[in-house]
Amino acid sequence: MKNIPWPISFWKMSGAGNDFIVIDHRKPVIRPEQMAEFARLACRRKFSVGADGLFLLERSDQADFKWRFFNADGSEAEMCGNGARCVARFAYMQGIAAARMRFETLAGIVDATVADTQVTVRMTPPHSFRFDRQLEVAGQMLMVHSVDTGVPHAVIFVDDIDAVDVVGLGRQIRFHPAFAPAGTNVDFVGRTANGCLIRTYERGVEDETMACGTGVVAAALIAAAKGYAGSPVEIVTSGGVALTVHFTGKQGEGAEQVLLKGPAHLIYKGELTAEALVEQRTGSGE
Repeated sequence: MKNIPWPISFWKMSGAGNDFIVIDHRKPVIRPEQMAEFARLACRRKFSVGADGLFLLERSDQADFKWRFFNADGSEAEMCGNGARCVARFAYMQGIAAARMRFETLAGIVDATVADTQVTVRMTPPHSFRFDRQLEVAGQMLMVHSVDTGVPHAVIFVDDIDAVDVVGLGRQIRFHPAFAPAGTNVDFVGRTANGCLIRTYERGVEDETMACGTGVVAAALIAAAKGYAGSPVEIVTSGGVALTVHFTGKQGEGAEQVLLKGPAHLIYKGELTAEALVEQRTGSGE
């Protein structure tokens, strides 16, 4: 990409297995029109850094900072729960913000508190709850619940979570006409004696991810509204990490003060070179 001053320093971070590239972009080096393609190329696994998404931290007039968040396919997303925890720890460790901070997202202002590797974020207010909708998917009728926890989520409770074809079934629900035109993330949730297990197909990554913070929140709120759980709700992700959701107020649309708590880990620091964005193309065979 032209006019980018290489190399670019970055951190690789993981929130319960959801992994991200995080860049301090308060002194801009990537033009806005380049950001989506930059994210897509840098997030490729095996050919570049590899990640579920890219965060660019920028200056804000309303909070400690703001972010631009891009999924691995280059699409820009409004909110990311696990990413919010990673970004908060990054900002604290880099001296961008204090341990208690506020930052601006497309979904609204997010409050966060950092305590070593544990980070708690106050999520934006959930909305657009819809329960007990029957949808025909892949020749079967599914009971689907939905809510927007910063981004849209469809939640399906299942008896055997290990047997679910998360990618195949998730992709069909993600693109189902009921969720057009934006599509939806899809969460398959299994109930346990102590909480829930979750597997998520993420819109924008277009695959199952090891964790999804907004999906965990969606599953917790739907489970509580259905009478399956009460605050706090502990949910174990595909990566085997437990995340905790606290909330107050009424169940469903009345849920308030929704908090997501869990670990955010620094994996490594590095420098991106121009070669990280080289597009690999199939040769002619000569």
